Amino acid sequence: MTTQIFMASTLYGTATLAAAVDADCFRPAARRVLLVSNNSATPETTPAVDEMPGFEQLRGRFDDVISWNDTISPFHPGGWAPRIDDVPLWERHLRLAWGLGDDDVELAVESIQVNPALGLTQIFTGAPVTVYADGLMSYGPTRSKIDPLVGTRIDRLLHLDLVPGLTPLLLTEFGVEPEIVPTDAFTKVLAELVKTGDELPAIDEPALLLGQYLSALGILSTEEEEDMHVRMLKGAVQLGHNRVVFKPHPSAPARWSRALEKEAEKIGADLTVLDTPVLAEVLYQRMRPALVVGCFSTALLTASALYGLPVARIGTESLLERLTPYENSNRVPVTIVDALLPELSDRVAVTEQRQGMSPDELTELVRAVGYAMQSKIYPDMRPAAERYLTRHLNNRTWRYFKRRRLTSLALPGAVPAQLSFIPRNATVRRVARRARSFKRATLG
Repeated sequence: MTTQIFMASTLYGTATLAAAVDADCFRPAARRVLLVSNNSATPETTPAVDEMPGFEQLRGRFDDVISWNDTISPFHPGGWAPRIDDVPLWERHLRLAWGLGDDDVELAVESIQVNPALGLTQIFTGAPVTVYADGLMSYGPTRSKIDPLVGTRIDRLLHLDLVPGLTPLLLTEFGVEPEIVPTDAFTKVLAELVKTGDELPAIDEPALLLGQYLSALGILSTEEEEDMHVRMLKGAVQLGHNRVVFKPHPSAPARWSRALEKEAEKIGADLTVLDTPVLAEVLYQRMRPALVVGCFSTALLTASALYGLPVARIGTESLLERLTPYENSNRVPVTIVDALLPELSDRVAVTEQRQGMSPDELTELVRAVGYAMQSKIYPDMRPAAERYLTRHLNNRTWRYFKRRRLTSLALPGAVPAQLSFIPRNATVRRVARRARSFKRATLG
């Protein structure tokens, strides 16, 4: 007897799993359990996946739905993991509580580097693991080193084909093979959700603005993000889109919508702010937007790759400069959107939907950025990164790299060519270390 446990924290992720099940990406099992985890900062006040509109349409793929939050209460899913000595106790407890008995267990989780996925895989120590990715982060490097006792059990990476021609880098250090969830299976699942949110307004072909709540991640200040939404609105109107729909992030403050409404009134735009928590893909099907505008949301790529809708980006160049540390896991998603999609202020590029880079060019760029982010995890990628930087580092591509980062890794572009020997010179490095030590001692 085999029980498959699927952990999900978002409706989008649940839809990805449903599509994978429909497409027979998982072998038959006696029982399929959907383990729902509410990872929001305050789960008590935020609806979990199984409480959101549209979940019932996906529910039928699973035999049972279990709450991870209830299982580990009062701990938060993002901050709890079993102590090593307690792992056998937790496995016995979960097998009893979830009625697993002596079944063989197979796991499907997202974001394997962090809890709650990491904690679950540590409890079921012998279970094979499938990692599924529902966003652009799968194209980037693994954000931190994973314990080989977990990493070597990962069989594959399931992902959506959001950037055709680009292969995910995630988990390749363990030889994990990526496997595409068929696009037609995913869009068919999304079609089942089209009737969710019956109270949605009937608006045809508006410009759709996507909010992400980046200030909650510490990437922007609340004022900067509010200003970005206003620039989205102005940019869409300047391109001739008078009907505009703003889809705020579910956790975003209501005052942002009021600021947009004031600006819309000032410039004469017909603005609708949605207060129904539905997937952007539902809006794509119901409204067929004439333009979708966002920063680096995965929904920009689903609009373009899966629904053929015109898209435009805003704010990515400044975000590339602001992201810290360099290995911030949002860097590759921002890089992909910036490199591929037209900027909102470029009327010709948006109108013609010009694609910035070819798949081959984007692959080289992402590999170079990925190595610069996680050189210790992917040492074999250094030659490719050196070739890319030597041949393609120019005014357009410099935004994807930091001189300080290149210097610390002794990569091309770190310092002027005539001084390129310095990062590799042991004497110079030793003198620099002594100077820093002397400075700290003097200031201390």
